[in-house]
Amino acid sequence: MSVTFHGFKLGLVISNMCGVHGIISARMGTLEIKDKLIKMGLTQAHRGPDDTACEVYQTGLRKVGFGFVRLSILDLETGMQPVGSATDGSALICNGQLYNYLELKEGLSGVEWRTRGDAEVALQMFRHFRPETALQAFNGMYAGAFFDPGERKLLLFRDRFGIKPLYFREVEGDLFFASEIKPLLQAGGPAKIRKEAFPTLFTYRYIPGEKTIFAGIKRLPPGSFLLYDLNSGSYEVHSYWQNLFPQNLEPSSNRSRISLMEAGEVLYDLFSDAVRLRLRSDVEVGSFLSGGIDSCAVAAAAVKLQPELALFTIAFQDKTYNELPEVKNFLAASGQAFARARHHVALCRRSALNDLPELLRSLEEPIFLGATLPTDQVCQIASRRVKTVLTGEGADELFAGYRKFLLEMAALAYLDSSDSERQELNRFYPELPGYLKLRAADPLQRYIQSEELFSPLELSRLLGYDNIRIPGLKELNAAPCLNGSEHPLNAALAVESRCRLPDYVILRLDKLSMRHSLETRTPFLDFRLAQFAAQLPVDYKINLRDGREKHILRETFSRYKLLDERSAWRRKQPFTSPLAAWLSERDSWPEVVAEALAGDMIKRHGILNQKMVSELTRQVTTAGVGPETLVSGADRLFAVLVFTLWYEEFHGD
Repeated sequence: MSVTFHGFKLGLVISNMCGVHGIISARMGTLEIKDKLIKMGLTQAHRGPDDTACEVYQTGLRKVGFGFVRLSILDLETGMQPVGSATDGSALICNGQLYNYLELKEGLSGVEWRTRGDAEVALQMFRHFRPETALQAFNGMYAGAFFDPGERKLLLFRDRFGIKPLYFREVEGDLFFASEIKPLLQAGGPAKIRKEAFPTLFTYRYIPGEKTIFAGIKRLPPGSFLLYDLNSGSYEVHSYWQNLFPQNLEPSSNRSRISLMEAGEVLYDLFSDAVRLRLRSDVEVGSFLSGGIDSCAVAAAAVKLQPELALFTIAFQDKTYNELPEVKNFLAASGQAFARARHHVALCRRSALNDLPELLRSLEEPIFLGATLPTDQVCQIASRRVKTVLTGEGADELFAGYRKFLLEMAALAYLDSSDSERQELNRFYPELPGYLKLRAADPLQRYIQSEELFSPLELSRLLGYDNIRIPGLKELNAAPCLNGSEHPLNAALAVESRCRLPDYVILRLDKLSMRHSLETRTPFLDFRLAQFAAQLPVDYKINLRDGREKHILRETFSRYKLLDERSAWRRKQPFTSPLAAWLSERDSWPEVVAEALAGDMIKRHGILNQKMVSELTRQVTTAGVGPETLVSGADRLFAVLVFTLWYEEFHGD
């Protein structure tokens, strides 16, 4: 048996978006395991409404049960899972897709293929190679399990960026795992809420790292695999992809500097291929389209290959947040490129707040992100017409797209600037003086400083805790592997990609899209593109002279005519909701908001300080608040609202 890895060569894609779930048990019988697998599948049937299956395998004292719910997109006839080997009885279930499965298949000799899909290729890779070797060869988004009866091992695995989720839980010596948390609550019984995690939640706006808000339920970290010994019942978690900036990828002063134009050529080729791969499907593929450069570039690259591309945009009545005019300008400036495309628009209104309980049921954990509401609505309108869409997620984390990255570069420049240059920096970045006063030496500590939602003193009052201490990213097992020699911007990008991207940004995209049985594909998170971005000089990402982030993306997409000049160089507008306008007018609150914030819900829960919540309600204003505002009174009240509705849904007291 031999295999050939093709590095950056191009490949095809197979797709089975779905939900996986499983059980390892030494105490349950086959029928009991199957019954639990069926119930687990029902709780995540939205992830795979087209088909369902389960199998139970015996090895020694333990049985292994695999469950699968399928959303059929490619390999419609032979793509059902679990997929197994008649040679040794091994089996695999996997949520997601390997985009380079055909190239991997060419490198595998002596295999009699039984399907046309990527799952069997993954099975064969795991049969013949070490887990880290196989996983490092994969290009895709995936999370699943491989059963090896010969070695009496079970492998759980997850893609590099954690695009696809995977949770696990131990109960009475059994191991349960699934694509979502609800199946683990169904099969393993109720789990206590970790109230000690509330300060972390109200600081970071989500809970970073491997622990969820439910006691005993963990996430498999991105770029990791769990190896379970079926003889002993023990397991270990290993990392096969640390982060974007291991030592061999960090730019070196001894390395010849690639020119911006040369870098743009490589970038364009990698990006175009990443889009091309993600258009492969037996069903129609659409694309989200906001006014930002990321989604516009993705749509522009996609429409070259699929002229009748379906486009989906969310608009707002609030002009400050509404990017529809910019979308229309982009489409008009693109000329005939989008002449055959079909553009669908939906309006996100204040009434969307009424959907929060259902959204939180799907998200499973409370995350205080204003983008959840428009994300859910754009997924809903897309799911009525297509089964899969392209999105622009990931570009901000790879190419320094957030204002805090501009601020970090400005802080570095400030230290070596003249008085006149410092005055200019302060004029361009008015928040810089305050940031410099707070800026910690450790990049892990700097991560939260610009967007801390509540201070420890405020949390003591809100939650009634004494001596609150907020755990750092290392303590949460959410820190990337940094060696201290990284450029501060690269350190910030590594932290962002390891923490916020999988546990906050992508989590909300996966859970809300799958709530509507919609697959989302993220070209910017092609690992080849990510590794190339990591090697670029930092000033190719941030241009302090004109205050533009993602400089190389703007320059390259403009040069290759994916974006017109106006679209390429317009200032970034974060994708979020006009929460200040929606929450400041108390008389116009939707019923759900009024029940949560003005009813008896908070008092019944006995968690939050009702008096402080009333004060937070009065502090919400639209004055000086816009999409770029990192922390506003509306953000803080929205956090209280989301938490209260989530706790009502999940506390089970």
